[in-house]
Amino acid sequence: MVLYAFTADSPTKSNCTGSCAAVWGPFIASKVTVGSGLNSSLVTYIKRGSGREQVAYNGHPLYYFADDTTAGVASGEGIKSFGGSWYVVSSSGSPVTSVAASTATTASSSYGGY
Repeated sequence: MVLYAFTADSPTKSNCTGSCAAVWGPFIASKVTVGSGLNSSLVTYIKRGSGREQVAYNGHPLYYFADDTTAGVASGEGIKSFGGSWYVVSSSGSPVTSVAASTATTASSSYGGY
């Protein structure tokens, strides 16, 4: 599944809690193995208010989007909600903040504007 970064977060703190976390599920794990093309030294963990560990990559806490029901779908790309913007995280660990017009995905979501 596609992973997202939230512009309202810091490298050490998630600002997505409560109803935000119900829509943008934190990537929770105590240990991950990175795949080909990823840099394991960029993986860190932040402790959420619940005490659970959320995976971060290159200083960005990672999330899943509730409307992404199939691998490779990125319907949350560019959505502005919960006080920030949501972007897919690239293999370099940077948010993808612009997409070529021919590959852009139009998001149709009931979660915008929260």
